Amino acid sequence: MELDLRHMSAATAPQRPSLIGLMPAQIAASLRAIGLEEKPAKMRSHQIFRWLYHQGVHDFSQMTNLGKEYRAQLGDHFDLGRPDLVEKQVSKDGTRKYLIRFASGVEAEAVFIPGVGRAGALCVSSQVGCTLNCTFCHTGSQLLVRNLTAGEIVAQLLLVRDDLEEWPTPSEGRQITNIVFMGMGEPLYNTDNVLAALDILSDCEGISISRRRITVSTSGIVPQMHVLGEQGHAMLAISLHAVRDELRNQLVPINKKYPLAMLLDACRNYPGASNARRITFEYVMLKDVNDSNAEARELVRLLAGIPAKINLIPFNPWPGAPYECSSWERIEAFAEIVNKAGYSSPIRTPRGRDIAAACGQLKSQSVKQRASKLRRSIS
Repeated sequence: MELDLRHMSAATAPQRPSLIGLMPAQIAASLRAIGLEEKPAKMRSHQIFRWLYHQGVHDFSQMTNLGKEYRAQLGDHFDLGRPDLVEKQVSKDGTRKYLIRFASGVEAEAVFIPGVGRAGALCVSSQVGCTLNCTFCHTGSQLLVRNLTAGEIVAQLLLVRDDLEEWPTPSEGRQITNIVFMGMGEPLYNTDNVLAALDILSDCEGISISRRRITVSTSGIVPQMHVLGEQGHAMLAISLHAVRDELRNQLVPINKKYPLAMLLDACRNYPGASNARRITFEYVMLKDVNDSNAEARELVRLLAGIPAKINLIPFNPWPGAPYECSSWERIEAFAEIVNKAGYSSPIRTPRGRDIAAACGQLKSQSVKQRASKLRRSIS
């Protein structure tokens, strides 16, 4: 009887190395390591890669262009199991939030935001918890447990595609057209795994999402921004939220290490930035904190010379939050100043607020356990 991992949890599945998160060359190396000759391993690695990311298979028995004995050998050595879907919530606006449990019991959240027309975005997490402590962000109040691996980042998309029944990878009419690294964690504190995930997500043999449709958001880890641009070729978003160092130090504490002048200089030198590949600046609107007309004018001045667009984000409340959202009239007045200066400044419509899936609201249930206990369990 062939093993079907679809109904096995991450905790009960056999502890074999997973092939999820590997590119063809890495799969080939894994095949050779169990005694397969080089040439077939190279050929078969591309076949396996396509089964994983184009067809979305869960187990080796579904790889019908490989011999039965060969599939059994693969199943003896490797794992293709998905992480556990602990909970799925669906908002009244169609947004879906997934609580996902990975190996060793750590949890993170991913959010699918259906678009208007054909576009839909999947917001993925890069860490369990976060170290940045941004005061307007619920995730920032959760201690960092660990980085997610490339395989765990990619698995978020695989799991959501399972739920949306979006296999094999469609060439037209996709529900997931964009990937945004705007979930839990700071992606540029996990650069190697994010870059590896970008390679898989964009590979034309599998998931095939253009890098121009993949956006990585950072709070401003300046030394890693150039690496992301040169190696990842992803679109860049900056979690800005203030135009003065004094205020940004409070809202985004990493600013004390990489202040505005340093951050904006890195943006001006971001590889590939142009009017066709503009940097997105995210600006959460906080009542009587950062939403004045004077701050809108200073924002325009600061971004001079940077190919940019500005996303104005109404603050999404969470229990115990120390801020309120700016009024709609105040947000529109702020946007008008930015628009008149020639910058696109769409006001992001809050999505999934009723299930705490909106920007800044993600916080996994793993906070019910002490982060130190979780760290010991995976050491």
